[in-house]
Amino acid sequence: MAEDASRGGPRPLVTRDRRRPQSRSAASRSRSEGGSRSGGESDPEHDDEPAVHRIQRGYAAWARVYDWFARATASVGGVRAGGVRALDLDPGDTVVEFGCGPGVNFPALREAVGPTGRVVGVDLTGAMLDRARALVERRGWENVEFVRGDATVPPVRSADAVLATFVTSLFPDPYAVVSDWCGVADSVVVAAFAPRGTRPANAALSAFARLNGRLFDAGGGDPLDQLDARTAAAHRALADNAEAVTEDRYLFGTIGVCAGHGCANDRRE
Repeated sequence: MAEDASRGGPRPLVTRDRRRPQSRSAASRSRSEGGSRSGGESDPEHDDEPAVHRIQRGYAAWARVYDWFARATASVGGVRAGGVRALDLDPGDTVVEFGCGPGVNFPALREAVGPTGRVVGVDLTGAMLDRARALVERRGWENVEFVRGDATVPPVRSADAVLATFVTSLFPDPYAVVSDWCGVADSVVVAAFAPRGTRPANAALSAFARLNGRLFDAGGGDPLDQLDARTAAAHRALADNAEAVTEDRYLFGTIGVCAGHGCANDRRE
């Protein structure tokens, strides 16, 4: 998980020693459901693959398509704009995006923190970061940095805010992960699937989860129940670690943006 910053400049974050054992990370959490599969079919080659490796492999294979799709739908429903707005950023702030992917949220984040602020994208998949770097190079942005790392073991110690969009649904233990994020920043915003909307919207979300069953650990159970449970766990983590929590619903109630403010009560020295 080597750190890789674009264009140099001052580093607003202090990275942790990534040689330490991953006691509460993907090394333990991700293996808890490492053998699940989509449609109940066995895949001997990958049945015991840790979730962290499944996620990395899956997103690497679909990086180009995901980049196109994410950019094409970036403004749909106002979800991404709502997530950035919920961070309540000020000019000069440092914001970390876990699971930044190809950098779809970077324009809005940069606008919120201004030229004196910093945007740090963290992603597990090198192919995703390559596309994000290409975007930064094309735009000539000098206040965007990258860290290739596992969001379940935050590779940064402190920031003003943390954003994660459509990431917590991938974690077997979202409560532990989001709780760790609350030790990093004063504001933490999570956008996640919340399948309690209309019947057609839920049907589409269920089909999406089954199509990506290996990424979501969607085995023989109801994928909507699993998505709902993981989103609820992430929201409980914010409720338990933040002084104030708000939530907004988008796209017929199938996506929730939950914001916790007044976190970082366990910030590491």
